[in-house]
Formats: sequence, structure tokens, C-alpha cells
Amino acid sequence: MIKEVHFFTEMGYNAYDQEAAARYGYTSLLFPNEYFSPEKAQELYGMYFEELQYCTEAGYDGVMINEHHNNPLNMMPSVNVIGSILAKMTKKGKIVFLGNVLPIHENPLRIAEEIAMIDIISGGRVVCGFVRGIGQESMYSNVNPVNNRERFEEAHDLIIDAWTKPGPFRWEGKHFQFRAVNPWMVPLQKPHPPIWIPGISSPESIRYAAQKRYPYIALAPPLSLAKDIYDTYAAAAEEEGYEATPDNRGYSVRAVVADSDERAYEEGKHFYWQLGTSFGLAPRHWQAPPGYQSRAAATSARELSRDSIRAATGSGGSIVPYDEAQETYQIVTGNPDTVIRKLKTIVDVMDPSQLIIWGREGTMPHDVAMRSIDLMTQEVIPALKEYVPQGHC
Repeated sequence: MIKEVHFFTEMGYNAYDQEAAARYGYTSLLFPNEYFSPEKAQELYGMYFEELQYCTEAGYDGVMINEHHNNPLNMMPSVNVIGSILAKMTKKGKIVFLGNVLPIHENPLRIAEEIAMIDIISGGRVVCGFVRGIGQESMYSNVNPVNNRERFEEAHDLIIDAWTKPGPFRWEGKHFQFRAVNPWMVPLQKPHPPIWIPGISSPESIRYAAQKRYPYIALAPPLSLAKDIYDTYAAAAEEEGYEATPDNRGYSVRAVVADSDERAYEEGKHFYWQLGTSFGLAPRHWQAPPGYQSRAAATSARELSRDSIRAATGSGGSIVPYDEAQETYQIVTGNPDTVIRKLKTIVDVMDPSQLIIWGREGTMPHDVAMRSIDLMTQEVIPALKEYVPQGHC
């Protein structure tokens, strides 16, 4: 059953020149920042923070935030800065970091300290997510993509030790070396904030989450892949000697609620704002440069089946048509009754404890987003929390 529902927005910078982006053929990494206006960004930040704060007051269990770089899709190049603001401006609700891009940072201890600070300031409301980042973030930070997973796992282990092992102690790893690991700032939650691992469908990341007993949050894949994702998780959990439960499963879905199905259908098109897709356009080799994926992962049946996901996110190939994205439950729209029915279908397949509503994007008007928050918290979320799944993975 659904235990918690969180709200998410990418905080997209929607004011860039779409015609210029079309000429370049991409909307990230090398798209010139001359098309960025700090004044417009200030206006957008105000709108997004108002929506995030309102979510926690209206009835969402928390808000999700994330991090991307060199991309108008996302105005959160530091998820910890955004989290620190929310820690002070909100009074309740979890602050879900999905998450810090560990491989691209040279000092994991700084991340450990910042998250600890935010956890303390918020009164212990942080959920900590760690991610590998997309390939272009390795390019942005000049980090060899071949070392991405190694750096991710070592940084994770160092942060956990910094939070839980009394200092000072030395750290002599392959990628990170510290003569004195002794952070004065440690989290309020013990032994540390809950950790979630988000992703689309990488088998290695799914197994890693299961091995660590961390919940895996599937980020809006076609629903047809959901069972395979969590079958992989369940098998890895069994190898580790435990049985996966709904608490190990989370799901993120783009969803908009309006007073009518017709109005919601039109508003859902805002998820396609970046030249026809909510994830922007980028060449395939930016998203997954050589070495970023293992050969086994790149040639797996699951990886070969992800073409539909790439099309929906615009990272290569053709873009999934809007109606098809609705059919595959990558986008859910409708009046409250319609959205309840559609989300129940997802719950029947996934039975996740955590549901993340990707609730606004792009050029969606502020009043539309706020109305969707009201309808979601007043009608949809209560119905979902009462619903008992009728069959799941």
C-alpha cells in the first residue's frame, strides 16, 4: 500500500530560446548560457519554492529535489543548496534528495557535512538519495566516465563511515584519500538519514540498491518495465537473505489533475516543453559516453528494451508521442476520479510504499500547478492511501 506521496518538480528554466535550441540540436551541456537570464531565473525560483512549500502544507508527505548540470531542464545544480532552503522555509514533510551526484565531486566529506547540517536544521526530515548522474555530468565535471560507478560506490562508503564511525580515522581509497575523517557535523537521524537509490532501469543500480537494502525508486519508466525492475530487485534481495517488501519499492510518475479530463489532458502537454520532451535533447554519447556503462549492462535485454524510455526522455531516437506516453503511464492526466483510477493501476503492478508525483514542468502556469496540488492532496492522495493493491509484482 502507498504510505507516502511526495511532490517533485525539476525546477526547469523555461525561458530559453526554443528556436535557437532547435538550430543547435540539443538543450544541454554545450547549449550556450547566453540564453540564460538571472532575472527570469529569480522569478521562476520564487514560483517553484511557493509551490514546494504549499505542497507540505496542503497534504503531501514531502517534496523531492534533485541535481543536474548544464541543462535548462533543471535549476538545481546543487541539490543541497535547495534542500537547505526548504529545511528552513518548510515546517513539516520530508525533504527527499534524489539526489547528490556522487561521482562528479572530489570531496565526499563536504557532501556528508552538508547533508548532516540540513538534517539538523530540518529537525531530521531528510531522506538522502545518491545517484551516479547522467553521462554528460561526467563530461561537465571532467571526470572519467569509466570510473563513474567505482567513484559512486567509494564515495557512498566514505559518507556512511563519516556519519557512523567515530573519528578521527584515515581513508585510503582508490579515488579518495583523507588523513583525518572527523566531521564535527553529523546527522540528527541515527545511524543516518534513510537512503534511497533512484534510477530508470539499470540492472547494476537495481542490484546495488537491493544489496544495501535501500529502496529503489523507479523514475517514470513505461509501466511495462516495472515488473522486470522489481523482479531483479527481489532476486538480488533473495541472494542477500531477505525478502523484498513494498518498503523497498518506490515509483515516480508525471501526473496532473484538473477539474476535467479535457483540461488535464491539455496541461499534461507541458511535460513535453523542451523541444517536445521533458528531458531535453542530447546526443546518445553525451547521455552514456564510452565506459559509463559496463559492457554487460549495455548489452542486457533490459538495456536493449529501454529505447522507448530514451524516446520519452529525448536522450536519443524518436520522441514517444504524447498519447503513447499516457498509454504507457509515463504521463497521467485527468480529473480526480480518472487520476485515481490510473494511479491504482500503477499501484496494482508495483505495490510501492513510496509514490512520487512529478507534478509540474516547463511552461505549466502557476495557477494550474497549484490547482493540481489541491486536487491531488484533497481527493487523490487520500484515496490512494486507502487502496489495497489487487495484484502486484
